[in-house]
Amino acid sequence: MTKRLNVQVEGIVQGVGFRPYVFTIARQSDLSGWVLNNARGVEIEIEGEDGLVSKFLEKLEQYPPPLCRIHSVQSKEIPVREEKTFYIRESRQPGTRLPLISPDTDVCEDCLKELFDPSDRRYRYPFINCTNCGPRFTIIKDIPYDRDKTTMHVFEMCSVCKSEYDDPLNRRFHAQPIGCWQCGPGLTLLNASGQQVEADDPIRETIKLLQQDKIIAVKGLGGFHLSVDATSEKAVLKLRTKKHREEKPFALMVADIEKARQICFVSSHEEKMLACSSKPIVLLNKKPQNFIAESVAPGNNFFGIMLPSTPVQHLILRDSFDALVMTSGNISEEPIARDNKEALECLGSIADYFLVNNRDIHVRADDSIIRSMAGEMTVLRRSRGHVPVSIPLIEEGCDVLALGGELKNTICFTKGKKAFPSQHIGDMENAETFRIFLESISHLQNILQVCPDVLAYDLHPDYLASGYALDQTGFRLIGVQHHFAHVVSCLAEHGEDGPAIGVAFDGTGYGDDEKIWGGEFFTFDYSKYIRRGYFDYIPMPGADYAVKEPYRMGISYLYRTFRNDIFELDLPILKKHRNSLEIFTKMIDRNINSPLTSSCGRLFDAVAAIIGIREVMTFEGQAPMELEMNINEVVEDEYDYQIFTKQDCAEFQVSFEPLISQIVRDLNNEKTTSEISCRFHNTISRLIVDVCKKIRADNGINLVALSGGVFQNLYLLERAVRLLRQTGFRVLTHKLVPPNDGGISLGQAVIARRAYGKPGAEGQRHKVKSKRMKKERGRGFKDSRAQG
Repeated sequence: MTKRLNVQVEGIVQGVGFRPYVFTIARQSDLSGWVLNNARGVEIEIEGEDGLVSKFLEKLEQYPPPLCRIHSVQSKEIPVREEKTFYIRESRQPGTRLPLISPDTDVCEDCLKELFDPSDRRYRYPFINCTNCGPRFTIIKDIPYDRDKTTMHVFEMCSVCKSEYDDPLNRRFHAQPIGCWQCGPGLTLLNASGQQVEADDPIRETIKLLQQDKIIAVKGLGGFHLSVDATSEKAVLKLRTKKHREEKPFALMVADIEKARQICFVSSHEEKMLACSSKPIVLLNKKPQNFIAESVAPGNNFFGIMLPSTPVQHLILRDSFDALVMTSGNISEEPIARDNKEALECLGSIADYFLVNNRDIHVRADDSIIRSMAGEMTVLRRSRGHVPVSIPLIEEGCDVLALGGELKNTICFTKGKKAFPSQHIGDMENAETFRIFLESISHLQNILQVCPDVLAYDLHPDYLASGYALDQTGFRLIGVQHHFAHVVSCLAEHGEDGPAIGVAFDGTGYGDDEKIWGGEFFTFDYSKYIRRGYFDYIPMPGADYAVKEPYRMGISYLYRTFRNDIFELDLPILKKHRNSLEIFTKMIDRNINSPLTSSCGRLFDAVAAIIGIREVMTFEGQAPMELEMNINEVVEDEYDYQIFTKQDCAEFQVSFEPLISQIVRDLNNEKTTSEISCRFHNTISRLIVDVCKKIRADNGINLVALSGGVFQNLYLLERAVRLLRQTGFRVLTHKLVPPNDGGISLGQAVIARRAYGKPGAEGQRHKVKSKRMKKERGRGFKDSRAQG
């Protein structure tokens, strides 16, 4: 029996070879009809024998092209037309709905074979690509995704490339970045002054320079990398000095999985993460004996490893290097350099040479970072290769723009039943990052064709992103508490809406009581949260200085525990800072520039300082990271803590005075830092379980969401998850968005949707369970934080 179906496919189905794929399997199956791109994705009319049509649909969904991500397939039977062939029709004009755009991807196997095949016309061509690979998101200027709306519009195709582009049976059919030696982009090698270096082959000359310990700025898909030979201690130290990056680990690039196995332990799960099409940085456990320079990742048990994602990187690495440092091409704390001119201006004092090209990058995108945690892939930085992939939501709602936080900023749009978090933008602490923030809003809004009527922002009065929201008119506004956004983001990416117990552990977040939160236990859903418990407030002598100098938090915790007996303690931290001790204790007693915090991150800082691991940090999170890295032998012991409730207060607090007292005792008994650190981590894991059990007993909730930057700690997360599950809890952790502040924009967006529901035009302000901010937000870019 002959039948004809109209089929609508939605998802990432344009610009990824889906129409040629449909064309091929339809003709192979002796089916007739047509396929075209439309406003929703791809539309198909397919006609033939009933069984063949069914097999066609089955193959369509089960074996799509590599870059294709099918979200839905809807079909309906229509009258038979008795067509004799199958063909590709001209696309229909976009309507109100637009198809999704593919993220940038690595070089496919077919292109890689051609790249190293001397008989191929694209042999060693550094911009080889096809429909199954290459740049997407970072070159798109406008929609629909056609060549004239990408940065490739300046390159006119030669006749051979044009014939490939127009042939439905060719792998390069409608591959918008297509090019070759004759018509495509090219490479140029420049010195630090911007003058061209004469070289027959810029790639081979770059290899020679790297072998001479030179620093090379290499233009990639989303921006520049700074590169040196990772086996040369001299070259790595030179890069650290010139980049003013004292100790923060550098990322590494190796040619293949086997090279990665030579320097790291790689599980089968981690191998898949390394080899995936986004080619992210994967955190892998170092092997004790490896050939990498010690200065690449000092004080860290892990390397950040990635495989090549561009033809240029493959050409440099193959048969030339064991590993290269590939760190973001920026001055510390500033955005990654994107343009050739910009790179020369901001990296000229760092790089000796620049390997540039004439294909512009429209959207800058850092490398994504992932790791395996509790048996799952966890995204720690969501950027190149992951954006603009959407996250499905459980309900429709108004269109929202969520503006994220201050550190690790991302933004997030919602449209229909999808959320679209942006690429990693960075720390919103300077004018340049704020400019990139504005660019990202404009670009993502344009390619998504979304017009938000709600802006969601963090409640902190001094955040630049929040200031931006409050300066806008014509929108409904909603301020969202920082840790509420954290835990909702975890629920949202799992398609859950609660009720749940939320455990939000991080360094800083503006609380409803205008104190600094960060050790929080909630019950919550998308609509509301109730703070059930928190770490007992502790002063931060010197405010922000206490974040950068953990010894201040160490002194604060010791003073809370021992009061005036602190002056009698025989501890290295107190001997070293004896002259400052009286000043800090007076600041605490008189509440002078010593804001109160419940932050879990500051507790980790304090313990790291007290036991002598890290007193002053050179990068964010260094002290807690090194505290975790010090665990080289696992013990099962724990320290004590006290859960108490103050009079006339429904919320319970957690006191760590017993823990600090016992740590001091262990120090005096000459216990190792490994044992103390392990016991401390065990204690926080046990505390999470005990508090969640207490909340479950009171509220009957069995679902737990763990969120916040502290849960980037592998030992803590895996132990806490295991103990919670042993106690009967269902546990959610982050996978699709980071547990750190890079994930809160998703939570803000979902909360705003639930608060406002359907679209509406009235402008108003709303805050979720928050007291009104009393403090005037800081304006401009001047750092208005208290100093001491």
